[in-house]
Amino acid sequence: MKTIYNKIAVILILFLSLISCKAQQTFPLNSDYEEIPQNSYLKDLNNELTPYVGTYKTNFNGKEIMLFITKQEDKLEQSAQKNYYMDALIVKYIVKNSSGNILQDTQNDTSSKIELYSIGTKPTKNEIIFVYSGTNCHVGWGKIILKKVNVTQISWEYRPNDITTTESKCPSTLDTTIYLPETKDLIFTKQ
Repeated sequence: MKTIYNKIAVILILFLSLISCKAQQTFPLNSDYEEIPQNSYLKDLNNELTPYVGTYKTNFNGKEIMLFITKQEDKLEQSAQKNYYMDALIVKYIVKNSSGNILQDTQNDTSSKIELYSIGTKPTKNEIIFVYSGTNCHVGWGKIILKKVNVTQISWEYRPNDITTTESKCPSTLDTTIYLPETKDLIFTKQ
């Protein structure tokens, strides 16, 4: 008799677990995150991100800039309204001066202090929009737009929102130099 009650209890627990468990809902990449349910997944269903993956290089104002663009699936995005997941391009970079000395290198940075990742695409314009956290104390945070020019080149536009700071906001011992090129229509070539 005891085993029958145990089996019924196990079946009841499994049934209640299935009822209370909701599967993660998947939506196209450019869906409005405000309109999707909590913990949804914005998936790159049309492979809009893949053509941008690779290593790119340019020279600007005596500096060499290398971009390392990778695709991350199921990236957790947290906002005040909700958490959701999305496919995103992650950009790491190295900036060198004319002598070859490294000014800034985020390629192996795992601290997540400096982030540069995609937040959406404009397929009709062949563009991808990125959010940039800025350097130390978020100096230079803003938006970067990459546009596919052809199979080997992308165009860069960087629109910083805040390019200065004060001693009260950020200790003077931290480097707040913005090393990324603050410009529009800069061409990067795939390596």
